[in-house]
Amino acid sequence: MKATWIWYPGDFEIWLGNIFNNRRTERGAMFPPFWKQDSHYVTVEFSKVFSLEQPESIHIVCEGQFNFAIDGKLQFPADTYTIPAGEHKLNLKVWNQATPPALFIEGDTIHTDSTWLATYEDKLWIDENGVAHGSGIYVPAASWHFDSADTPPSSYHLERREQRPVSRESMAVAGTLYDFGRETFGYLKIKGLKGTAHVYYGESREEALDREHCETLDVLSCPACCDCVAASKAFRYVYIETEEGASYDEVLMDYEYAPHDVSHSGSFRCSDEELNRIWQVAAYTMDLTTREFFMDGIKRDRWTWSGDAIQSYLMNYYLRFDSECVKRTIRQLRGKDPVTAHINTIMDYTFYWFNSILDYYQYTADADFVREMWPRMVSLMDYVLARTNAEGMAEGQPDDWIFVDWVDFPMHKRGTLCFEQILFCKALDTMAVCAKLLGVKNDYRVKAETLRNKIRQTFWSHDLHAYLHAIEDGVLNRQITKFPNMFAILYGLAYQEERKEIMQSVMLNPQIDPITTPYMRFYELETLCLMGHHQQVLREIRSYWGGMLKEGATSFWEKYVPTESGTQHLAMYGRPYGKSLCHAWGASPVYLLGKYYLGVQPTKPGYEEFEVRPALGDLEWIEGDVPTPQGMIHVYMDRRQVKVSCTAGEGWLIVGDQRVKIQAHQETTLKL
Repeated sequence: MKATWIWYPGDFEIWLGNIFNNRRTERGAMFPPFWKQDSHYVTVEFSKVFSLEQPESIHIVCEGQFNFAIDGKLQFPADTYTIPAGEHKLNLKVWNQATPPALFIEGDTIHTDSTWLATYEDKLWIDENGVAHGSGIYVPAASWHFDSADTPPSSYHLERREQRPVSRESMAVAGTLYDFGRETFGYLKIKGLKGTAHVYYGESREEALDREHCETLDVLSCPACCDCVAASKAFRYVYIETEEGASYDEVLMDYEYAPHDVSHSGSFRCSDEELNRIWQVAAYTMDLTTREFFMDGIKRDRWTWSGDAIQSYLMNYYLRFDSECVKRTIRQLRGKDPVTAHINTIMDYTFYWFNSILDYYQYTADADFVREMWPRMVSLMDYVLARTNAEGMAEGQPDDWIFVDWVDFPMHKRGTLCFEQILFCKALDTMAVCAKLLGVKNDYRVKAETLRNKIRQTFWSHDLHAYLHAIEDGVLNRQITKFPNMFAILYGLAYQEERKEIMQSVMLNPQIDPITTPYMRFYELETLCLMGHHQQVLREIRSYWGGMLKEGATSFWEKYVPTESGTQHLAMYGRPYGKSLCHAWGASPVYLLGKYYLGVQPTKPGYEEFEVRPALGDLEWIEGDVPTPQGMIHVYMDRRQVKVSCTAGEGWLIVGDQRVKIQAHQETTLKL
């Protein structure tokens, strides 16, 4: 086996996340996130026992300073050591204040990998079998794909590709407007700059030309003629003005992106070209917001948010299946103990974080990751349970943000919200499932069932056939919104008859206030799909996402209100260009079309078994691919037949009452 760099689990993600989350700027000023940011452990000890038949020379490289002990005896500092024959325990302590302490050792049989143990000096060993030793905690070291001594973890970066603007326009004032053709992300390069240039970025033409109100800008200055590269930004348009005497040769950009394997990527095509275009723009939106982590929007906020991320994970499973980015984001969001606040300070986002781990396991079967995260799941759930009210329900405290969604109608977010209890119940279910997977004794299932019964008793209205909004000051707020009702269906809280009642009284009722963000439309349309309303969902996708395309969108937005027009579409948060025009939660058609039209989902973790339940809706034909850990699943359906093939695993093709076995490397055909 090859040697690889190792470090303390989670520290690489926390360090990288701090760099990532602090790149946001507003009009030139840095804008850090407003929640607690942890740091890596500055001293880490790595250890492993080896048994050698003959002496072996090893080469050691570290990120930081280190000492080395063989069988407890410190060695004189060097890069190369000879380990005598026999059984020996190797211990290395690495200190690094700037980046996570990391270690790379290469020898004939001795090399660093994830079988090494690591501790941050809390004096207890726990081996790979979960057995405790000594008086401190050791855990399996973390590693990824840093497999060369000269590519340490701190060298990690995304790839870049040079691009040119598609047009330039000299304005009536002194500047020039450059159009790169569509929303993009990267580093602006002004070649041959001499003097000072003022740069104004815009996701829209209007924003770039509005020097007083554009969200991002730069002032670049070079005393002598040289190539000047700005910090990374999101933009489509760039407006540049130069000070007197300044000049430059041309404007380019380095497009920055996370590479992906095209041969292991999702696809979708159908008989409706508008829907094909929607899928393509959704996929591009997803690619733009998939970076070192899954971010929310590439202009604003450029942060990791748990509520945004759980949707990104699900979309990712049907597009690129980048499981490493999922794990990085989950680790980064959780941070370290002790827990002092909800994730992103938002109660609902804490609950989504739990659920994202169960989703990840269902799609990947990666029990090792669940085992790694389990201690932090327990401590976070302990924090949640300690803040419940006398009824055992999650109620917002003064230091909590109860988000739910951006709404355009009056809705109180105080007291005991039904929506939050349903998410809380699902999080307890997740804890119970993960505990069973790991063989851990627990009472989470009992807690979940108790809460489930209280939710039904407290919030379900037999007269209105809906879950009501909240308890405020001991009084039931009888407002009806889609939020708790659709999650009652999605998370299995509602009985079969209740689900039908909710559909008629809430989800299909035009008197209920509409959802206007792609964020919650994700769940709204998933609920409709789950309940068989595929034709309606296609109409909604064409109207909502197609409406953004008609407004000139080249990536999908943070929010879209069809009744708005012109520059109204650019405004949000009281700022004329505050809205993000490339937002991860806008890409949900990728997930909806993959899961509910191609109809593919795992029925056993990691697609050991799966099902394909394709649906045409009002389409004449659909075709596409869904990536899995074991390969690809290809689906074709028209009015006469369905064809399915896969490269690994086995599953069932289900259409109506018909059910046919799917086996790897065979095309399964079902006549309709």
